[in-house]
Amino acid sequence: MRLIHFSHNRKEYWGILEEKNIRIIREEPSRGIKPVSKKIPVDCVKFLPPAKPTKIVLIGLNYKDHARELNMALPKEPLIFLKPSTSLIGHNDAITYPSSVRQLDYEAELAIVIKKEGKNIKPKDVRKYILGFTCLNDVTARDLQRRDGQWTRAKSFDTFCPLGPWLETGVSPKDLRIRSYLNGKLRQDSNTSEFIFPYDYLVSFISKIMTLNPGDVISTGTPSGIGAMERGDTIEIEIEGIAKLVNYIK
Repeated sequence: MRLIHFSHNRKEYWGILEEKNIRIIREEPSRGIKPVSKKIPVDCVKFLPPAKPTKIVLIGLNYKDHARELNMALPKEPLIFLKPSTSLIGHNDAITYPSSVRQLDYEAELAIVIKKEGKNIKPKDVRKYILGFTCLNDVTARDLQRRDGQWTRAKSFDTFCPLGPWLETGVSPKDLRIRSYLNGKLRQDSNTSEFIFPYDYLVSFISKIMTLNPGDVISTGTPSGIGAMERGDTIEIEIEGIAKLVNYIK
């Protein structure tokens, strides 16, 4: 099932994507998926981020190929950091290139959206707490990251967290091809089988630190091949079995 968050005629909705149409559901899907008869053509809507998180938690290094690319030892435990909810944008939205930034990078990632409140979740129970999976671009001001020595400023500008275009509820995240394209040219090409820490371990690990709330986003790291974007570029994040997230740099 593909759950989509969108606006139409200045009203905000959640729905189920059914080929070229969206069937409206009564309320946010974390409260239960209750379809109604009303449908709206997908070509007539504006995509919104398919989550309303209290926090966005990301993993700093979680692909073996990315560790090899950086000539780094595999971490012994996940390195986590946060983005603010104000960094969220949706499919087809523009990423703003800040005037203070000299290098703006893309990072293709598989993201998890949480379904219900959870604390100290056991790995075997994690799937019960997941609403769905989607594409995320961890946009990063690389020059600021190097300068600061920590990541908050570099990761937190408005528009630095494209998410979408929808949530896929039925996919298994264990063996999915993940790619990024810059202006149509393939830049990243890997598979979630390259994860250092599997998705269920990550959710459990994070839940032992902070309570997870409905709508919270956990992003699972980026593979090798990260690089810079320029104003006027188009960046696409594609994950097998989910979708392609498209954004523009301005």
